[in-house]
Parts: sequence; structure tokens; C-alpha cells
Amino acid sequence: MLTLDLSHLKGKKNLLAFSAGVDSSALFFLLLENHIKFDIAIVNYGTREASDEEEMHAKALAKEHKLYCHSIKAPAFHSHFEKQARDFRYEFFESLITIEGYDTLITAHQLNDQLEWLLMRLSKGAGLSELLGLEPVTKKRHYALIRPLLAYSKQELLRYLQTKGYPYFIDESNTDENYERNKFRKHFSDALINEYKEGIKRSMEYLRKDKEVLESGFETLYNNKLLHIVKLHTPSAKVKAADITLKKLGYLLSAKQRQEIEKEPSLVIGGAWSTVQQDDLLFVAPYLTTDMPKKFKELCRVLNVPGKIRPYLFKEHIDPSELVFN
Repeated sequence: MLTLDLSHLKGKKNLLAFSAGVDSSALFFLLLENHIKFDIAIVNYGTREASDEEEMHAKALAKEHKLYCHSIKAPAFHSHFEKQARDFRYEFFESLITIEGYDTLITAHQLNDQLEWLLMRLSKGAGLSELLGLEPVTKKRHYALIRPLLAYSKQELLRYLQTKGYPYFIDESNTDENYERNKFRKHFSDALINEYKEGIKRSMEYLRKDKEVLESGFETLYNNKLLHIVKLHTPSAKVKAADITLKKLGYLLSAKQRQEIEKEPSLVIGGAWSTVQQDDLLFVAPYLTTDMPKKFKELCRVLNVPGKIRPYLFKEHIDPSELVFN
């Protein structure tokens, strides 16, 4: 029996990321059974014979249950397929959220996904926050990313669909070991979940609580577009604050970059991001260079706005006076 607390979705305009596979199909019907109103969005990558059939199935399912189905065909990705496909998928979802005014994006990540992520990050070197990359609720600027299935394994979701007689598709590309995630799934995570599911589930809950304590050393005071200003409650929280903030912005720090942030008060990361510490404030923004009017520069100087942050403020028409917190 799958029991979900979905009360926080009631009265909201919800969008479900749908693929027609086991996980999102299970979540589709669980949302219906819990009387949650939602629409669905599916990306057709055109990489398999079943891709068009899955898109048609999604549209028919939505029509049957009086939902709206957003769909899009992705371009061909000739390299780094996983990353490009993910970027394209979330750009599509976020464009729908902006245009249609959705409050939430609901995804069907489950317990196996959590363990796969943890093992992949563990193999590369990561701290606690990076090991737990999937949260039940992640607050974004204009919406909330909701993952209701993190406590359930893929096998439990499959059993639910089969018991109820609900339709679903099997994506055969999930067995292709050219994709890193599939390799970890086949050789490690699925076997561990099958053998130690309850212990792994409890460990994820304990680690999440530990993560909350760890991240209590800082808080985001301000964010506007890609600019974030974080208050550091303790000096030792700087690296963790930068790491998590940049991760939210889509950039993963290397071990060397973490060491540089710890030592240097002002840095350009990967030629793309500025991190600047002033007293107990950490500023994070895209790194830009541009000509700025003398009046704007003088205002920034008077307000003590870090130099590396000023070009982004100017480009995005952000009033520097918004950055004064005294």
C-alpha cells in the first residue's frame, strides 16, 4: 500500500513531469486517487521506436482524465546526451511554469534514484549536501519542486501498477550501460535496494536530518534572477553555502574549487561565476565584464557593493540599494 501525504498540493496549480514509464505512471495514478488536480508535460526525445507511442499515450491519458498534456519534441543531441536532455527538459518545464503560472513541478524520483545519485556522487568525492541531491521539497524562485515518491522503491511502484492494472511503458534505454546512471543501477543500487531497502530508507531519513543541521550555518537573505546573497552564521559555513548556492544555479564545484573558496575572499569560478565574501555576507552571481555609467559605479561604491557583482546588477537592472541589509 502506497501512502502519500499530498495535502500541500491541494489548491495549487500543479504540473507533473511525465514520461509514461513506471515511476511517473505510478505517480500519475496516485495523484488521481488522492484527488489532486494537475496537468502533465512530456518530452519526446525521438531516440527509441516507442517515443512517439509514449507521447500519444500521454495525450490520450490526459484527455481521458480531463487534464492538459504539454508536449515537445527535443532536438537531436550528439554528445553528452544525459546532460543536454536534462537541461532541455527542465527548460521546457520552467517555461511552462512561467507561461501557465504553475505553482509546483512534481517529479517521480524514487528511492532507487536517491541511492543511484548518492553512489555516483560518492564515487567522485562529495560532502553530505551533494550526496543527498534529491529533496522531498525544493523551493525555487517561482515554484516548488516536489518529489513525493522518495520513500518508495521502483519495485513497489511497479507492483502498485500491476496490482491496479494501470498502463505503463518500459524504457529499454535504462539498461544501456553507456549511461553512467544505468551502470550504477545495474551493478550496485538495484541489488542494494532489493536486499536492504528498509535500512537504506531509514538512512536517507537520518542523513536528511543531519543535512538540515549542517545547513543551519547560513541562510539566503536575497535572490534576484541569478544573484544570491547568503548570510553566514559561522565563518566555517562559507564553502558549504557557496557549494549549495551554486548547485541551485546549476554549477557543481570541484574539490579544488572548494579549497579555493575556503582560502580566497573573492573568486571567479570556472570563468562563469563570481563569489565574494564581505564580512558575514557571501555574494554569488554570474561573472560579467561590461562598461557601466559613472553614476552607477559611484552608487555601488557608496553602498559597498562588491566590484565583481556590479556588472551583473547593471545588466539585469537590479537596484543596488536593494542589497543593503543593515
